[in-house]
Amino acid sequence: MERVVLVYTTYPSLVEAEKAGRDVVAQRLAACVNILPGMVSHYWWEGRVQRGEEVVMVIKTRASFADRVRKAIKSGHPYTTPAIMVIPVESVEDTYLRWIMTETDRAALAPSAS
Repeated sequence: MERVVLVYTTYPSLVEAEKAGRDVVAQRLAACVNILPGMVSHYWWEGRVQRGEEVVMVIKTRASFADRVRKAIKSGHPYTTPAIMVIPVESVEDTYLRWIMTETDRAALAPSAS
């Protein structure tokens, strides 16, 4: 059976993260999106250390959808340089794996818009 990956990204607000997450799930590119508000980030940007409050999004999807999910997130992302990381998953409980595959079946059958 196909493998699962997690796609990690961040957003500046809960509203933006929820819209993006709902869109990815509605397109059946992911079975589930977890949104975690309240993250504080410290990072280099434009030559200095910045601090920002962000929202984390973790997208649960098929490995074969990683590029499609990445493109969907990047196309509407408000950041110039969004964090979009695909993380391989070592193992998944069998019934949960079947659920992810079932919920993404329609997108798997649809031609990829490249």
